[in-house]
Parts: sequence; C-alpha cells; structure tokens
Amino acid sequence: MSSGAHRRKPARSASVMALTLMVAAAAVFAIGGSGSPAKAATEISAARVVRLIPPGFVGLSMELKALEQYAGTDPSAIDPVLLRLIEQIAPDQSPVLRFGGDSTDWSWWPVAGIPRPPGVRYTLTPRWMAVARGLAAALNARLILGVNLEAGNPAIAAAEGRAMISGIGRRAIAALEIGNEPELYGRFGWYRSASGRQVPGRPPNYDPASFTAQFTQYARLLKGVPLAGPASGAPSWLAQLGRFLSAEPAVRIVTVHAYPLKHCTRSTVVTIGQLLSESSSQGLAEQLVPYLRAAARHRAPLRIDELNGVSCGGMRGVSNAFASALWMLDALFELARAGVAGVNVHTVPGTINEVLGPEYVGGHWQMRVHPEYYGMIMFAQAAPAGSRLLAVRSPLPAGIKVWATEAPGGGFHVVVINKRLRGASTMDLRVSGARGVASLERLQAPSPGATAGVTLGGRSFGAATATGELSGPASDAVVDPAGGVYTVRVPAASAAMLTIAGR
Repeated sequence: MSSGAHRRKPARSASVMALTLMVAAAAVFAIGGSGSPAKAATEISAARVVRLIPPGFVGLSMELKALEQYAGTDPSAIDPVLLRLIEQIAPDQSPVLRFGGDSTDWSWWPVAGIPRPPGVRYTLTPRWMAVARGLAAALNARLILGVNLEAGNPAIAAAEGRAMISGIGRRAIAALEIGNEPELYGRFGWYRSASGRQVPGRPPNYDPASFTAQFTQYARLLKGVPLAGPASGAPSWLAQLGRFLSAEPAVRIVTVHAYPLKHCTRSTVVTIGQLLSESSSQGLAEQLVPYLRAAARHRAPLRIDELNGVSCGGMRGVSNAFASALWMLDALFELARAGVAGVNVHTVPGTINEVLGPEYVGGHWQMRVHPEYYGMIMFAQAAPAGSRLLAVRSPLPAGIKVWATEAPGGGFHVVVINKRLRGASTMDLRVSGARGVASLERLQAPSPGATAGVTLGGRSFGAATATGELSGPASDAVVDPAGGVYTVRVPAASAAMLTIAGR
C-alpha cells in the first residue's frame, strides 16, 4: 500500500494490509525501559558471512505524477540536488528507482479511439518520458515503472508500456510493473460516479486467480519486456505467490510492499515505541521468508519496491521523527540479512511520509531532507555494494542491535543502534581481522521525536539543502582498541558506526 494511499477514500486506506504487523505492548515496554548503562562483549567474525549486499540495494519509490516535482520538467537539466541525494544512498552503483504507487492505476498514455477511463486523473506525456530518460541517464539508473491494470483495458496497458520503452529506452527499464495492489480493486472505489457513488475497479469476487489471468493477458501484449509483480502487500494474496510465478515466466522481479505499522483510521494510534520494536524490523523481515522462498524457487529476486514505516500517509510525530531514521537503519540490515534483493523507500511530496521534499525557489532547487533519509545514508556507508554482512555472536541487551560488514576492498564497519528511549549502552566489540584505531560516526538528534536537529557525524542538511551535501564541521572521533576490543558508548535513541581497517 502506498504511503500516499491517504489520497484514496479513507475507507480504502484502512483496509490495506501491506504486511502490517500488530505490535505487542510487551515489545513497546521492552524498548522504553530505562535501566542503567549496559555493557556486553560482542564477537564479530569475518569468517562467518551471512549475506553479500547486492548492488542497487537501496533506492527510492515515487508516484508517477511526482517525477516532475522531483526531477523538474527539463530533461536536460534534472534537479541536481535530487541526483546528489540519490547518489549518496547508492554510491558508486546504478540505483534502482521505482515510479508507481497509487498513481499507477490513476495514470494513462492516451490511445486514439479510446476514451479516458473514469478512474484516470493523470496523463503521461512525451515530456514525462523525456524527463524519466534524463533522470535515468544522469544516474545510470534502472527504472521499475507502473502500468495501469485497474482500467481493465489491455490496449491501454500495452500502449503505455510501449510508450515507456520507446520514450525512455529499454536499457534503462529494469521492469514494467503491471498494476498496484490489486487486492484493493474489488473492495474500494476507483472513481466516483456522477451521483457520488464510489465505483470499484473490479467486482467484489476479484481474487488472485482473476488477477493472474489478467496479468497473463497483459504480459502477452508486452511480450519480450521484463515484468515485475505482483506489487501486493496483502498476506492472503502473497500466500499464492508461488502459483502466480509459475504462471508468469515473464516476471523478472518479484515485487511486494511492506509497512510494519498502519495508520489508516483516526482511531488508530501509532507510537515511536512501536516503530522501534523488533516487530517492526526483525518481525517485518521474518514475515517475508515464505515469499523469499517462493521467489527463489522460481529463480527471481524479490524486491520490496514500496517500503516505509507507517502506511496510509504516515503518522505525524512518528513517521517524520528521528526515530524513523533508527528504524530505517535497522530494518535495512534485517531485510538484507533475510535475502531481500533490494528496497525502494516510498516518498510522496507534501505528506507526513515525505522522505525528500522538493522545492524550486528563485530559479534554484532545494530539498527538505527528513530524518528517515539519514538512516538510509548511514546504511549506505556501512554496507556498500559487495560488502559481506557478518555474523554477530553474543547476547545483546534488549533494544540494542549490532550489525557488521566487511567492505569489498577490506576493512570493517560496525553499527550499534540503541533503540531504547532511555538508557545508554556501552558496548565492547571484538572484530576478528581488524587492526588499529577506528573512526566513530554518530547518528543522533535532540530526542526520538525530533523532526529537526538530526546530525550524521556532526553534520546536517539543515531545514533544506541546495547542494544535497551534509554541511557543518564533522565531529568524527577515534576509538583506540584495548587488547583488541573497541569500546563505544551509545546514548539512548541514537546509532554509532565504527570504521576499522583490516589486516
């Protein structure tokens, strides 16, 4: 379910499952416990490799209609601030960007002789295609692009797909994603009739078998084009993933949507404690295991091409707070460990779930950078493409996570996340193969609920950045090992990363 799903009728948003996990109160108390600073010896072995970090692991997901808001309308002058911010979450690699979400089924490429479908409210244009092509070229990016399925007209989908291929270029397109969250089509309004009645895009009995049959029909018209799907976040539908993939050999990327928490009705309250609980990170990854196995049986990578912390547009004071940076950092490691091929973090301009907020002021671009993005940068620094995710051996205090990687060129990164709302933790870390002093970078803010004042290594993007670069004096420290042990103190609701040379 798109984080922009609040734009649908609220009743529709409230029903979306999107891998939603209900967080137990006990988990919240575990995170919020005070206690005195805890100390634990943690062993990290370079000989025990859990996973390799694939290239293009972290990318962004945006609505089709948001492309020109982010990138601009001139394909020869793509927003340089956006380019730099994307480069920092996918350094020295080709990023994977997804354009889709709810607007997949609200958009179309006009077809001669076919009237505009009633649920369509956005028209793709040659300029849109040119901007997408310019963005992909500037970043050497690969795009996953949504194609309208809810309109129920294969000719419209085929025309849209062909326009994307010819207008953007086949080499820049990783896959065309047919439809978006089809589990919702038969249950909620796609458009409103003249009398004000909500009209769904499909009958109430629309099910995975019906979807698969339509997907097959559309796939035949897009023969030879790599496809992505099923673009679903409903566990009841994803339980049929194996059958879907068996019927759809053209699917090259298995796409699912994941939000650990939902906030789709006014009565639903989502808290920072819930977001920082293990249910929202480790639990989220564990929910994906059956789908990862189904994808592996069909030799297709599984990508969460729509991810964020809270669904239905997010929860103010949680989604836009510093706690989201810590959740993001931990969740990305958990998903990488589970074997996910990559993620696309969904951002919608002007919403609470806005990760990056574009502005064009006085002929110049600038970008609002929200806390969640800082967690994405620290992950990119700690786990560049080709890194080996290492095993961490030792019981850890509640609310403390330790992640370690070995860089492709040697050296180590060790990330300690203190998800407690109160109580610092002092960690003793022994890394086999590491030598010499370590540099220490901190991710912190005035409080877990802070929406400003976030710093990474003492630097910040400020209220808005016109360069896409962190600014201010760096405050990295050094940690000298004692007897091969690196000791680091991590305050409550913060993270720290050690960078250590290898032998």
